[in-house]
Amino acid sequence: MNYMHLIFLDYKKYRKYGGNLFTIVFLTQSFWAVFQYRIAHFVYKLPIPIVKHLLQIFCLFWQKIIEITTGISIPASAKIGHSFYIGHFGGIILNAKTTIGNNCNLSQGVTIGVSGLGDKRGVPVIGNNVYIGANAVIIGKIIIENDVLIAASSLVNSNVSKNSVMLGVPAIKISDKSSEGYI
Repeated sequence: MNYMHLIFLDYKKYRKYGGNLFTIVFLTQSFWAVFQYRIAHFVYKLPIPIVKHLLQIFCLFWQKIIEITTGISIPASAKIGHSFYIGHFGGIILNAKTTIGNNCNLSQGVTIGVSGLGDKRGVPVIGNNVYIGANAVIIGKIIIENDVLIAASSLVNSNVSKNSVMLGVPAIKISDKSSEGYI
């Protein structure tokens, strides 16, 4: 999928939640962070080394400005599917090796990071149609399958099966109602 199409699908998702072209592009800080990530990821994947390295310098400064302005850190090396939506300003930290599927929503204060020891050390892989609530922490070499809802202020450090609703510290499965209605 080309990068302009990915940006359009992200924008379309923002439109779904309200707003118009002006408010989304000029006033929605989370969209700025997603847009900057898409451009930086394109540069990160460039096959021409000299051009890639020169543009990466620009992207690193741009990313730092976005981080300071929005409180959202999305490294260019992260892998994020289409229709990505961040609901609110700030406190979002994604590890450089983060993988997030298509049509996912993140709320404010979310951390997706590295944790664990030995063979269990690593970064989560998050499936499609996953909703992650405010201040949730997802850590370790785990897999979050499709259609999962992670409740606010939960700590997920183990694998999560499809359609699960997770809650608590550490998070436990409380139902099979999925993320339907939240995405």
